[in-house]
Amino acid sequence: MVQQKIVIKVHMSCDKCRSKALAVVAATGGVDSVALAGDDQVVVVGEGIDSIKLTGDLRKKVGPAQLMQVGEAKEEKKPAPAPGPVTFVYDHPWQYPPPPHVVYEHPYGYGYQTSQDSSCSIM
Repeated sequence: MVQQKIVIKVHMSCDKCRSKALAVVAATGGVDSVALAGDDQVVVVGEGIDSIKLTGDLRKKVGPAQLMQVGEAKEEKKPAPAPGPVTFVYDHPWQYPPPPHVVYEHPYGYGYQTSQDSSCSIM
């Protein structure tokens, strides 16, 4: 089946209306992606979506809705990025190299024994 692109104009006056409209569309079977275009349009891409039923559901749950466009979704080809310097990329945070081992010593030697022949009263 061919993916289709549906554009529906929906009256969305607040953020709650926008999130409700996105939730209604996302719950519809066959939807691959949902996007907001401008302040009052919902763009839906997917396969086998009943655009009339979807528009009716948006009218019931969100507010006035009008079916603007139904057509075949065209894949946009992005140009290949220009080759740049090669850098090593870490995939996961636990793969970062460990920090270098650094020992800080107090200038007066507190906490460190400097001579081997110390007299310990415990031993």
